[in-house]
Amino acid sequence: MSDSYAIAAVTAVLRRLLGSGVGILSPFGSVPVTALPLDHISTGANEPSQLNLFMYHATPNQGWRNVAFPSTSSTGESVTNPPLGLDLHYLLSAYGAEEMATDALLGYGMRVLHDMPTLPRSFIRDTWSGVMLTPVEQALADAGLADQIELIKICPETLNSEEISKLWTAFQAKYRPTAAYHVSVVLIESSKPARSP
Repeated sequence: MSDSYAIAAVTAVLRRLLGSGVGILSPFGSVPVTALPLDHISTGANEPSQLNLFMYHATPNQGWRNVAFPSTSSTGESVTNPPLGLDLHYLLSAYGAEEMATDALLGYGMRVLHDMPTLPRSFIRDTWSGVMLTPVEQALADAGLADQIELIKICPETLNSEEISKLWTAFQAKYRPTAAYHVSVVLIESSKPARSP
């Protein structure tokens, strides 16, 4: 099972996945892949080319929601603590000042996520291997994401123009070409102690 850093770990793995092949975007210069809130990204006439992956919503996973209920013994001690199953909802947005840059970047990002609809455990582990880790990266590496029962699946999500307009208005950010994704399932293990019945 994963710990409470699992959501951030998923975002880090997806960011690595998107950043693994950005070399093919060299006509548009160096293209970083970020995971910033949409209102933190500089826009305007000279905005740099970049892809941004933003987790804007987390919902209970329907399949894991009723797997088990927390139960207690007659003395009130926890006997079972079922995992918290979550689905994550992301917006993949493309930025750039050059003509056709946003279209090319978004097309690249969508192809990458289409080509790997399930994150292999080895890819998740390799995200943090072979490099000197910051304390935050070490916490994400130790989250246990690669060891959870379920694999992480990536699926395009359909949002109509009204839903997208409401989202961008709520973020108070200038609209950029966007694709929505549903990532499922993240299982967060309870930190509450439980004893065997």
